[in-house]
Amino acid sequence: MSINAEHPEQRPLRLIIADDHPMLVDGLKRVLEEMDGIEVLDPVSNGWQLIDRLWRSPADIVLLDLHMPQLDGIATLKRLRKDFPRVKVIVFTNYGQMKLVKEIKLLGAQGYLLKNSTSVVLKEAVAAIAAGGTWFHDETPAKPVPEHFIDDFMQKYQLTKRETEIIRMISKGFTSREIAENLLISEFTINAHRRNICRKLQIYTPVGLLNFAKEHGLA
Repeated sequence: MSINAEHPEQRPLRLIIADDHPMLVDGLKRVLEEMDGIEVLDPVSNGWQLIDRLWRSPADIVLLDLHMPQLDGIATLKRLRKDFPRVKVIVFTNYGQMKLVKEIKLLGAQGYLLKNSTSVVLKEAVAAIAAGGTWFHDETPAKPVPEHFIDDFMQKYQLTKRETEIIRMISKGFTSREIAENLLISEFTINAHRRNICRKLQIYTPVGLLNFAKEHGLA
C-alpha cells in the first residue's frame, strides 16, 4: 500500500510506535515497514520517552497504546495535542468501550484501533490518517476497562469505590436488600448510597442509571 502514490517526490511519513510490549511492537514494525511512504522510527515504551523523542526528532504519526507505565496514553495524548498539534495520533488498544472512544475523539486523536485488528485493517487505518482522514472503530465488543480508567472515572464523577460497586450491582438487577446482604451492610445504608449516586450523576430513574452503567462499561 503506497501512501505517496500521487506525489512520489514527497518524503516518507515518519511513524513512531509507543507501546511497552516488545513482541507486539516487533510485529507492528514488520507490518508497517511493508507500506510504501512510511518510515517506521525506533519505538518508545512510555509517554515521557515519546514526548522527549518528538522534541528531538519530529514525526508525523504516532501509534499510541493507552496502557503504558509512567505516563499513560490519555495523559500522553493531552500533552501531544498541546505540544505537538500537527502530529496525527492513532490510539491502539485492547479496550473498546464507546465512552472511551468518545473521550479519545474529544481529546483530538485521528484514530482508534483495537489490537485484535488484522494487518490489513492496520494498514488501511494508517493510510487513511496519513491522507488526512480519520479511522475510528465505533462498533467494537466491550472488554473490561482496566482499574486505572475506573479510577479516572470515579474522580470525574466524584464517586467512591463503594458507590461504583453499587452501580454495578444495580445494573445487574440486584435490589437494595440483595445488595445489602452481599456487601454485609444495612439496607438503609444502601439506600443512602443510592440517593448520593443519583445526586452526583443527576440521574433519578433505574433506566437512566442502567444506561449510564452500560455507557461506562459498568454493566
